[in-house]
Amino acid sequence: MSAGFYILLIVVAVGAWAILNYNRLVKLQVRAKESWQDIDVQLKRRYDLIPNLVETVKGYASHEKKVFEQVTVARTRAINASSPKEQALAEEGLKNTLKSLFAVVENYPELKANENFLELQRSFEQVEDTIQRSRVYYNAVVRDFNTRIRIFPQSFIANMFHFQEREFYMLPNEEQREAPRARF
Repeated sequence: MSAGFYILLIVVAVGAWAILNYNRLVKLQVRAKESWQDIDVQLKRRYDLIPNLVETVKGYASHEKKVFEQVTVARTRAINASSPKEQALAEEGLKNTLKSLFAVVENYPELKANENFLELQRSFEQVEDTIQRSRVYYNAVVRDFNTRIRIFPQSFIANMFHFQEREFYMLPNEEQREAPRARF
């Protein structure tokens, strides 16, 4: 066998290695985007529950207008957040206003016994659990992606095709690590 054959074999092996690594990076990038969209879907489910929750509480505590307005404003900010960092900050504000709403509920025992409110409460808690799992999955995928694009020699492929590190979903403070719970 000639030297040309060995050179061709080496070129093919390097090319196959580059293609495989590029495809791995693309798969991780797509999974990261998909997992962010999963968080977005779950947050939308929560945002859709909030007006129903507010309306149910309003029926019992109509004089708490300021709390209802704060929840609505915080919900709008959270809906409009675009990056993981913005989302985390908006979620912190929403969580604080929801705490105020749940504090209002504490003053109305008949509301806490209302079947519609109880169903909303169960749905809200299920969505919160799903959001938490989605955030964990997103961060795991981002960790894998960011690690892959920084590891030698895959970093060559990442740099060549301009793969950029993705931002983790990080909560702005320790207090927010606990999801708001609607327990009465």
